Amino acid sequence: MENIIGWGSIGMNPTKVVNNGVQLGDAIEEMAKLPGQIIDLTVADPPFNIDFEYDDYDDKMAPDEYLFWSESWMRQVYRLTRPHGTFWLCIGDAYVSELDVLAKRLGWHKRSHVIWYFTFGPNQKKNFVPSHVHLLYYVKNPKRFTFNFKDVRVPSARQLVYNDKRAKPGGRAPDNTWILRPQDIEGLTVGENTWYVSRVCGTFKERIPGAANQMPEEVVARIIKACSNPDDLVLDPFSGTATTAVVAQKLGRNYLTYEISKKWAEIGTKRIMQETD
Repeated sequence: MENIIGWGSIGMNPTKVVNNGVQLGDAIEEMAKLPGQIIDLTVADPPFNIDFEYDDYDDKMAPDEYLFWSESWMRQVYRLTRPHGTFWLCIGDAYVSELDVLAKRLGWHKRSHVIWYFTFGPNQKKNFVPSHVHLLYYVKNPKRFTFNFKDVRVPSARQLVYNDKRAKPGGRAPDNTWILRPQDIEGLTVGENTWYVSRVCGTFKERIPGAANQMPEEVVARIIKACSNPDDLVLDPFSGTATTAVVAQKLGRNYLTYEISKKWAEIGTKRIMQETD
């Protein structure tokens, strides 16, 4: 598959993107080469600066250095986003407050702060087990943006548990807390009111060995369905396992994704190609 994306009427740069793999390179440098206002949706899952061992990236910067780096790539994302575009940021506890402030300073308008909760977190002996990730949802224009309510609505507890006739038969928008274990909440199952999505654990078939923080396809799919339309251009500055590209492709969106590691760019591209076979 080779889907060439042009920049349409923008007319600022003849650059084109081949929508069939991961682009190898530093996201900040590569994004700076592109014309502005071409992206409809960005789904970013950057390094959390928690000293994870990457092959081509230092995940233990000094706090000020990490925040400067974060502002640099977030500034490029803002520049590239169309006036009606959307930005989702996946981040851990350590810097969620600082990056939220940065995003707002750059001009983003926050629509929601989603907590993706899972009970199967990595074991700890000296602290509480980490069991959630922050998903910050921003738009460039608070009065004009894409939100496809009908594509993500789910049955509500009022419908499923209480059989309340006042419940809207078409369902409602999901809550902003997404939970792993439906068995812990009586009467609700996967895909209903709250988001029950597990992290991609080491034993899961979807898991790619050695991945730092592999986002589940279900989480990314709901974001893309809600905040973009078919043929829109979805950006992922930190490709990793290429989940965003794979899901975008499945849902009929175009994608642009970068990876600084040659190893992971090759793994991600191979995964994308396997999905097209």
